[in-house]
Amino acid sequence: MPDATFSRRDVLWAGAALSVGAAFAEPLKAAAAQPGGSGPELESWVDSAMPEVTHRMIETNGIRLHVAEQGEGPLIILCHGFPECWYSWRHQLGALAKAGFRAVAPDLRGYGRSDRPAEVEKYTILHNIGDMVSLVDALNAKQAVIAGHDIGAAIAWQTALLRPDRFRAVIASSPPFRSRGFGEPGPPTTLMPRTKDAVFYQLYFQTAEAEAALGQDLRRTFRSMFYSLSGDSPPPAEAGGFVAGMVPRNGDFLTNPVSLPSWITESDIDVYVEAFTRSGFRGPLNWWRNIDRSWELMAAFSQAVVTVPALYIAGDHDIIVEVFQPIIAKQSAMVPKLRPAIMLPGCGHWTQQERAPQVNAAMIDFLRSL
Repeated sequence: MPDATFSRRDVLWAGAALSVGAAFAEPLKAAAAQPGGSGPELESWVDSAMPEVTHRMIETNGIRLHVAEQGEGPLIILCHGFPECWYSWRHQLGALAKAGFRAVAPDLRGYGRSDRPAEVEKYTILHNIGDMVSLVDALNAKQAVIAGHDIGAAIAWQTALLRPDRFRAVIASSPPFRSRGFGEPGPPTTLMPRTKDAVFYQLYFQTAEAEAALGQDLRRTFRSMFYSLSGDSPPPAEAGGFVAGMVPRNGDFLTNPVSLPSWITESDIDVYVEAFTRSGFRGPLNWWRNIDRSWELMAAFSQAVVTVPALYIAGDHDIIVEVFQPIIAKQSAMVPKLRPAIMLPGCGHWTQQERAPQVNAAMIDFLRSL
């Protein structure tokens, strides 16, 4: 009998088959939630803090996602970034609804009230794409526009690339489009900078130390990250935050600012603290632990072009813009229907929270032009 051993390539091929299947699947009967989820939940509810927003648990791609929904009309899916949740789109839900759109902001897998599969390998970009395709099915829609910020933008870009039949346009905030989701030259982690004193933040986020540090004092974590990566923060070296995307090897990068920027309140911080008290950081950090695996799974789509209309919005003080400026300058070659980029002066990383009126206006103008 032949030796039943499997190489890493065999495992990746098998994972690719399963994950791509989810991303390209026709509508299926919803499966039961995975273990490690948020447990029994109400099927729908309204929070008194935002009574116009309806919350639901929706079965999609074998897990249950929590979504916040407002409005009626053409569907737009809003994918949050790290470390955030549906609430990062709080300013857009009402604006889009008032403009005649149905806005739906999910907690991504691993976040907030959504299910948290135990297996690290269930957090690849293809799993997230499958979640978004299945979410459109669950919402009884034929098509949607997909928008995303931070890792949500990476998901949005690649979802629009793979499924232009289901996603008629894409809006991305902060990260530009990159082939295979993470760039072409080689396995992403092999290209990330390291020094004797610091590592690139995406490497740090893969460690157990990052999980422990971020989860130790949630209020400090969110106050620090929202401040230090915003346009209101002093230069990174003075603010104690990221320097060109680098994190000290000792993990000492969290500050606790005396006051918050005007665009975020302590009550807003409360929402994020509650969400991550529920979920922890393991699921969210599993995105970073799958960077190389996701890049390998996207090999078949190397150099593929995004064919749907696209809008790119970012702050000119965003550290991601600084890191990926050469790619931003050339991304229209891979996104031929990309509208002129909207760069927001003085805005940092948290685009739709820091500059809500400008982002709302840009999104609505783009959506009405389709």
